[in-house]
Amino acid sequence: MDHSDSTERLQGPDTAAGGSGTENLIGLTRRIIRLAILVHRRLGPGLLESVYDACLAWELDQAGIAYERQVALAVTYGNVRLACGYRADFIVDGQVILEIKSVEHILPLHAAQLLTYLRLSLCRVGLLLNFNTVMLKDGIRRCVL
Repeated sequence: MDHSDSTERLQGPDTAAGGSGTENLIGLTRRIIRLAILVHRRLGPGLLESVYDACLAWELDQAGIAYERQVALAVTYGNVRLACGYRADFIVDGQVILEIKSVEHILPLHAAQLLTYLRLSLCRVGLLLNFNTVMLKDGIRRCVL
């Protein structure tokens, strides 16, 4: 299944499983984080974002988790909808935005940008994943609207 440059929202097993939306969302973010940690353990820090992006996509495929890559998000300015917004690295199961980084430090600006991306999308949760850390848990930031 080709997930690159998709603009169609996909529904995955976590949203169809029943239960509360919040419980499903928590379970989904935990699964994403486990897969990101797996990628980080196998590769280590210091590579380009594109490498981590591709490996995380492969892991999401193997886990059967629906996602889109490089999703264009439009900006509404006043009454005008502009197509020149932002491209989300990943939107997982139509619910979680993933922003992949490989930087020395996550800056407050990175978290602020993720909140802006959440407001532009229909997603409630965003994960900022900085793979350029000794332990990935130190490079994860969760943003919730």
